[in-house]
Amino acid sequence: MTEQREVVIRVRGLVNRFDRNIVHDHLDLDVFRGEVLGVVGGSGTGKSVLLNTIIGLNRAAAGNIELLGTDMIHGEPSALTAVRQRFGVLFQSGALFSSLTVAQNVQVPLKEFYRLPQDLLDEITAAKIHMVGLPPDAATKYPAELSGGMRKRAGLARALALDPEVVFFDEPTAGLDPIGAAAFDQLVLDLQRALGLTVFMVTHDLDSLHAICDRVAVLAEKKVLAVGPIEALLRNEHPWIKEYFHGPRARAATVTAALEGR
Repeated sequence: MTEQREVVIRVRGLVNRFDRNIVHDHLDLDVFRGEVLGVVGGSGTGKSVLLNTIIGLNRAAAGNIELLGTDMIHGEPSALTAVRQRFGVLFQSGALFSSLTVAQNVQVPLKEFYRLPQDLLDEITAAKIHMVGLPPDAATKYPAELSGGMRKRAGLARALALDPEVVFFDEPTAGLDPIGAAAFDQLVLDLQRALGLTVFMVTHDLDSLHAICDRVAVLAEKKVLAVGPIEALLRNEHPWIKEYFHGPRARAATVTAALEGR
């Protein structure tokens, strides 16, 4: 008997348009609980638009989105407020508030949803900062005082502040050197396994796809053209998918994955 996997993100018939430019045309996608889903596509295919629409930052022109059982398009305000406490987001470059310290950034979602004494806020914040591999003294630093990799980790600490079930990443390794990117991938994988997270990750990093993704969704032709394990996509004969996964920029990642036995 086939085991039924719980769908925590369900997108059906999604249409996104900006003026006359249609970005997504009846796009469908399921994300299962506990998986790491990578989302790839060429420039202009709307990877970040899809992420922002799922979490409610962009209003869809048509279609349906359910996130953790909540209707993200037609849901009641109270239901939308409740579900926002169950997911976290790491935007590109961390998107930290520049005038706040790392500790203050991490505490933003905690203060938005809860009334907690400052000593408990500080305790939670210290735990989250430690969890993402930052030193304790990072708490008092401002974003401008951090390296790119540290800013991303600080943004991740904020994304994890409310102990979410789902975490969204938008190009998490962009701008990092290969060693830093590999370390961040390993951090994401370790946290996903330890916390039982579902991860929705927009990325162009082929190494990340090989290293941590259970499945990959390919955005092309205004929809999800294909979705499955990386091994299946490597066998896909669609011209765009074939070029993406077998082109010159893909070869190093493929060789690395083969050498490491993934």
